[in-house]
Amino acid sequence: MKKLLLGVMLASATYAGTFSTIGIEQFKKLQAEGVPVIDIRTPAEWKDTGIIKNAHKIMFFNDNGEALTKDWFGALGKIYKDTTKPIILYCAHANRSRALGKWLTSDKVGFKEVYELKGGIMYGWIDRSQPVEK
Repeated sequence: MKKLLLGVMLASATYAGTFSTIGIEQFKKLQAEGVPVIDIRTPAEWKDTGIIKNAHKIMFFNDNGEALTKDWFGALGKIYKDTTKPIILYCAHANRSRALGKWLTSDKVGFKEVYELKGGIMYGWIDRSQPVEK
């Protein structure tokens, strides 16, 4: 189900904004500049691996792979008000954050600058000995 939903999101997108994959150094630089970081994984994943310091936990896909669009935008709106400003997303392996980032920068949604952590928290962060908070 997850793969089907991700495929539909990507196939239907034409892009209004910029979506980019970034490594650790650029991630840290942007976060230090105040760019919000959103961990879109599930609560079980947060508990299992921890999160990147100062990341906001806002689950986008539930355990069944269904997008929680309304709830996600509601929670995001409490910390991020201007879709012309950059935002960083990450998930476990970058599959969900890539799909979400491309959708957010599509004409349908209109975010201007979305980044995702290359490899997600597992391969782009933890496997490179970067710290997490439990």
